[in-house]
Amino acid sequence: MAKPLDPSNLAELAADVTRLHYPREQLKTGIVHLGLGAFVRAHMIAMTEAAIYAQQDLRWGIVGVSLRHADTRNALQKQEGLYTLALRETAMGGNVQQGLQVLGCLRHILVAPENPMAVLSAIAASDTHIVSLTVTEKGYCHQPSQGTLQWDHPDIVHDLQHPASPRSAIGFLVRGLQQRYLTHKQPLTLLSLDNLPTNGHVLSTLVLSFADKLDPALAQWIKANCTFPNSMVDRIVPKTTESDRSDIALALGLHDAWPVVAETFCQWVLEDQFASERPAWELGGARFVESAAAWETLKLRMVNGTHSAIAYLGALAGWQTVDQAMKQPALVHFLEALMREEIEATLPELPGLDLQAYRQSLLARFTNAALAHRTQQIAMDGSQKIPQRWLNTIKELQTQKKPCVRLALCLAAWIQYLGGVDELGNTYSIQDPLNALLQVALAHVTASAGAALPPDVLALRQTQAIFSVKEIFNDLSQNSNLIAIVAQQLDHLRQLGIKQTLDSVT
Repeated sequence: MAKPLDPSNLAELAADVTRLHYPREQLKTGIVHLGLGAFVRAHMIAMTEAAIYAQQDLRWGIVGVSLRHADTRNALQKQEGLYTLALRETAMGGNVQQGLQVLGCLRHILVAPENPMAVLSAIAASDTHIVSLTVTEKGYCHQPSQGTLQWDHPDIVHDLQHPASPRSAIGFLVRGLQQRYLTHKQPLTLLSLDNLPTNGHVLSTLVLSFADKLDPALAQWIKANCTFPNSMVDRIVPKTTESDRSDIALALGLHDAWPVVAETFCQWVLEDQFASERPAWELGGARFVESAAAWETLKLRMVNGTHSAIAYLGALAGWQTVDQAMKQPALVHFLEALMREEIEATLPELPGLDLQAYRQSLLARFTNAALAHRTQQIAMDGSQKIPQRWLNTIKELQTQKKPCVRLALCLAAWIQYLGGVDELGNTYSIQDPLNALLQVALAHVTASAGAALPPDVLALRQTQAIFSVKEIFNDLSQNSNLIAIVAQQLDHLRQLGIKQTLDSVT
């Protein structure tokens, strides 16, 4: 087995590996990041690395915080936070091309349940200028359909009562801000990188709501001294596998316990609304704009919305990875029509953007076999993703009095996916914070009359039951026309199967 990656043996890296070009031991901590998953290590941390190197600006070391589990810390602790970013793409002929870079600006990793006070101290430290987040949609403990804090969420209830040991991202942010307010009162930028519409505004609303509950004066100070820029992030980052670890170790010349894999494409659009200093992220490829709203809508509807369509249709058909699904002509034709005929009609104007070229580039990105991005990974937490990825688009189409049959099929595929069995008879688990509620809704239909109902009527009753979950559908819960279209597509999926149903709507 190769030697482990650590600061003492960087000279032993393979010659073609990009390595550190700054005095890492001199880094200060300027950023605290909550939610240390693969995405941020392949995106924001990589761009911060580029900014540090370009200007030799050593103020931007990062403290990463795992809010739930110690696995990332345990893997990277002996490496002192060093890890490898592997950028992969499929070249002509189907060969995989890979570029490796060892990143060093992740200086410390904290595990929140083990030492919550250390996390609060890091947020409160005067050298900390930015606290960023990638905690996924469900990590905001809010109602996705309404954008308001879920006051009965167990973590929020706990955090209101236990100031020294928060559990939620919102609890940590507000309690850390409270420490800043009571000590030096230095301003702070709070930066969401999660896939939420106007994610900065959502974060601001949740933080201020929680703070106002604790102390209205604290909320007023946050409102006057802290900023919440909106941002849009885009890079496909699949889950690292054991095969990835082995392949990267062979190419690296050293063993990395937890590398990350990503596509070469990377985009970050964010509002230049910072409370104090920030890294020169533009030197790493970020784009600063006055308003990121249009870019967020583009990404959520075109990239994320289409990705979720692939996930549920693919998982149901037994297509395990996105690139495998993209080998199905019926799905590709469906996706292209979904974007062209339904999604694009709802997008705000982005001067200079060629939508046709964007659409084709997106389809090409999805064919990247080098990533092996699993459909089941994308399918997680559907209840938290669907409002912003599909429902807002549907509402806009209905306002324009335009059809939404393809998005209705996407919703039908998600409802069918909740059954936990694909077309090949393989079972899978549903990972969703509202899964228990959704299963009760479906079971109620079956228990009351399911076995005796004709298939089309059963599909209608089940669709009505799912739409009744207002935490997801809110004002669409009683939309009988939409429910009927979704139910019809659900019945088609069951009677015809994935491929024939796709053919029927393209």
